[in-house]
Parts: sequence; structure tokens; C-alpha cells
Amino acid sequence: MVESSDIAPRIWLIAGPTASGKSAHALQLAEWTGAEIVNADSMQIYAGLRVLTAGPSPEERARAPHHLFEVADAADGWSVGRWLEAATQAIAEIEARGNPVIVVGGTGLYFRALTHGLADVPPVPETQREISGLLYAARGEAEFREILKPLDPEAEARIEVGDRQRLVRAHAVAMATGKSLTSWQTDTKPALRPGSWEGRVLDPPRAELYARCDARLSAMVEQGALDEVRAMEARGLDPSLPALKAVGYREFAAHLRGETTLEQALDAARQETRRYAKRQLTWFRNQTPDWPRLSGESVSAP
Repeated sequence: MVESSDIAPRIWLIAGPTASGKSAHALQLAEWTGAEIVNADSMQIYAGLRVLTAGPSPEERARAPHHLFEVADAADGWSVGRWLEAATQAIAEIEARGNPVIVVGGTGLYFRALTHGLADVPPVPETQREISGLLYAARGEAEFREILKPLDPEAEARIEVGDRQRLVRAHAVAMATGKSLTSWQTDTKPALRPGSWEGRVLDPPRAELYARCDARLSAMVEQGALDEVRAMEARGLDPSLPALKAVGYREFAAHLRGETTLEQALDAARQETRRYAKRQLTWFRNQTPDWPRLSGESVSAP
């Protein structure tokens, strides 16, 4: 647990959907307060996809210290637990230097791990993980969800469509431990001491957010996103790796294989980005209802 005394620097948690302006907000706040920035975006952890994942540019990183951006290879999939361990260490080191902390990103589970804790789930035998994975492959997602529902109805309801990894894990945990993953997760302790942090959610008007998403994708192509995807595809990595699930990766990879035109790839990526932003908005609305909502990038008084 990250401890803080009454005189410890403040910790800001800045969340929001993709293209909401949270990174600009965090950077402005960092320059104002002297804070250091910690990444809470599950895609910006990975090296090699900075443009596609809208990670901070070298110029932006020079304006304030940044941590946990592009620190992992795409072949090395990070879990929430691994991120939490690295993030709490980074926060402790920043506080030891006497500086405030800004944790910024769009991965809701990362913020929940910080503020509610992460379940200490017993190790699941490899055999059970394989059995659960084979069951998913044989039955397909829709039928697998029906199998999972009586074992862990909460997990089945909250896990997003297409998230094979988490669906299989929920099933494997329930089968191996006799207790649902949701039940394990309710018995947790927060990594941040209550009262040591302040949360904010950037929530611009929906039409404005979608327009930003569209504009960002076009800019990404101009800035080299296709080159990033081309280099990653050349490595022949397992497509189930988390880094290769970055929004837009699948659509641009299809274009590079000659399966679609660039405009078709952009249209598909725009649609997927909007769907992703909508899911993020729903998650933050349900999971952080008491966090103040901000409609723009400008920083209010800390």
C-alpha cells in the first residue's frame, strides 16, 4: 500500500475516454504543480505503438517527468496486477522525492485496482487454464458466456464482448477454486490510502468527443501509425497479445495486408474508436459516479 501522511504530496487520478483531452489536462496540471505523471493506459505501456496509442510525444515528455510509458515489449503481456505493482512503486518513489503525483489514463481497471485493491486470487493450475481455453474455442463466446453465467454472473455481465482472456480467466478461477472471481475481488484493500487522492473524469460532450476521435485517427496516419503497425506485424507476434488489441491496430493491419483500402480501414477504425469511447464512458459512469466531471482540458484549481 502507498502510504501518505498529512503533509504528503497530493495524488490526482485523471481518467476519461480516448481523445477526451486527459493527457493534455494532466500535463497542464503537472506543469502547474510540479507533479510527475504515471501512465494508467494499458496500451501505452507497450513500446513501438506510441502514435497508434496516442502516447506522449518526446516533446511532451520533456515538459514533465513521465513513468510507465513504453516500458514493456509487445511480446510481454502485462496484467492488471503487474501494472499495479509497478505503479505503486513509481508513486512511492515520486512521493519520496517530495513531488505530487498524477495518474492518468483510460483503463478503468487500473484505477479500480488503485482505489479498491486487487484480489489475491490463488494460482490457477495450468491444466485448468488450458481446459477453460479449449472450452471457449470449442463452444464460442456466446455459449461460453452461458456456461460462465451461473459460475460468476457478475463477471459475465461486466466483461466486454470479445475479451476472451478475461472470460477464460473468470471460468478457470471459478472451476479451480470453487469461488467466483467476483467473490475473490470483493475482499480487497486499496493500494492508495483513502483521503490521499482526488479523482477526476474528463467527460466532453459526446458529439465533440466523437469528432476528436475521428480527427485523431487521421492525424495518426499522417504521423506514422501505419509504419508502427507494419513493424509490429513483421515480428509475427501472437495476435492475442494485449498490445495487438490496440484500437485501430486490427483495421490498419488488414489494410497493410491488402484486404481493405486505407479509407475503409480508417472508417472501420473510427467506428471501433467510437464504440471503445462509449464503453469507457459507461464504465466510468458506473464505477466512479462520485468523481467530478470535467468537460474540457483546462485545469481547475487543485
